[in-house]
Amino acid sequence: MSLDYEAMAAGKPAIPTKVKGSIRPIHNRVIVKNMNFGEQKTAGGIIITSDDGKDRGIKSRWGQIVSKGKTNTDPYEVGDWVLVEHGRWTRTFQVDVNDDGNYVDMRTVEAESILGWSDEIPEDVAFGSFTGAGDNESHRPEDFGAN
Repeated sequence: MSLDYEAMAAGKPAIPTKVKGSIRPIHNRVIVKNMNFGEQKTAGGIIITSDDGKDRGIKSRWGQIVSKGKTNTDPYEVGDWVLVEHGRWTRTFQVDVNDDGNYVDMRTVEAESILGWSDEIPEDVAFGSFTGAGDNESHRPEDFGAN
């Protein structure tokens, strides 16, 4: 495998990030898919714009487990959903698991960065305007304290 120097100069990954076949994490790491960074629509039909790269986008995110490393003895299983500490995931890599040309976006997470888990898909996990923080403000710890 060789580095793509033109991609590096353009600020893009220099190593191909597409993989065919199965992939396993090393040690106790976890591979997840379905992490949501884009626009969301709530069950009530409200559209929440993408917050990635903005102050209000600094939050934990849910991902669905694809694979666990051999030394990971945590109670969650493949298919469960884990809440991952903000920024504690790798860049996206794409995997063609069925060798049919349909790539799935995946990321690797360290087990120590998993804050919680659920065996069902989380619903409407975003928090927002009730704290009083607008588009250009950050959420502050005191916004969540008792009145």
